Amino acid sequence: MTEPARILITFALEPELVDTIRAVAPGRIEIEVLGSDQRKMLRGFKYPSEREREAVAEGLHGAFDRAEVVFGFWGADLHTALTDARAKDAVAAPKTLREAAPRLRWIQLTSAGADRLLNSGFVEQGITVTTVSGLHATPIGEHVLCTMLMWAKGMPRAMRAQAAHEWVRFAPTELYGKTVGIVGIGHIGAEVGRLAKAFGCRVIATKRSVRSSGIASYADEILPAAELGRVLAESDYVVLCVPLTSETRGMIGERELRSMKPTALLVNIARGPVTVEADLVRALGEGWIAGAALDVFDREPLAPEHPFWSMENVILTPHISGGTERYNERAVEIFARNLRRYLAGEPLENVVDPARGY
Repeated sequence: MTEPARILITFALEPELVDTIRAVAPGRIEIEVLGSDQRKMLRGFKYPSEREREAVAEGLHGAFDRAEVVFGFWGADLHTALTDARAKDAVAAPKTLREAAPRLRWIQLTSAGADRLLNSGFVEQGITVTTVSGLHATPIGEHVLCTMLMWAKGMPRAMRAQAAHEWVRFAPTELYGKTVGIVGIGHIGAEVGRLAKAFGCRVIATKRSVRSSGIASYADEILPAAELGRVLAESDYVVLCVPLTSETRGMIGERELRSMKPTALLVNIARGPVTVEADLVRALGEGWIAGAALDVFDREPLAPEHPFWSMENVILTPHISGGTERYNERAVEIFARNLRRYLAGEPLENVVDPARGY
């Protein structure tokens, strides 16, 4: 009889959703969910003693020793924990992540990006990595349109006036007729484009795989990535939707920011390092662009002394644009669909290509 596939879940998944996964193949899979102490450690909580931290790390190693499939997030804490020494014996510590998880064949991430896992040792050694690409289109699309509407209707100014008990009148603007430039039009960018067009906006976009100009239902014009300068120059709202790769890291710096309209709003729901943060601070402070709506940053959480906090032309949110009350439900739908494929020996969806970086 074939041994059941052992699945390790590394986040606090609701019991009924664990049952949904179990129902994919009763008797053919075994599921283990990390304990609360282990999950707390992965999320960066501090423990009162080194002994307790060692005990948690030991349990984590044991769970990964047994896992054939991992379903969950990936971060620096998990990377560190897997390569730390077991208990106090440094000799027994795995030297590589592959040694820490010798049976592992597939990692299903709960994120759309895989930048935290690239160069970890897993992808390079043949472990299949898949993402939940597509899950975030609805919440992030709504978030982007929310920030655009807030900017157009002067909501940050109105909220500051309300907090100060001041009756301040001003002239709002419209989205209708404005140009929205989407940098990287995948699932999320397409949804941003669809919503923007519903408000009467002109939508132009770049797409990495496009070689010549084209159109789509969600964009008036789709351009090759090399046309970034044109998109920046023509847009009233620039929305960054690219994955973080070696090609996109630092792609929006001084030259790009100076090429934008001085009345433009930059919206970043991609990753912080897609922009050169020091250049963006200068651009906002010196008026190269009118403002920015930022959900992601170079370092998170954002340091209390960072200038973004006090800039009146910045709409700031703490990396929540992809959040939704249905997140786990949708992630499980994607994982369950992939799990059926995995057990049947079929190609998986949303497989990360290490050459592309996503």
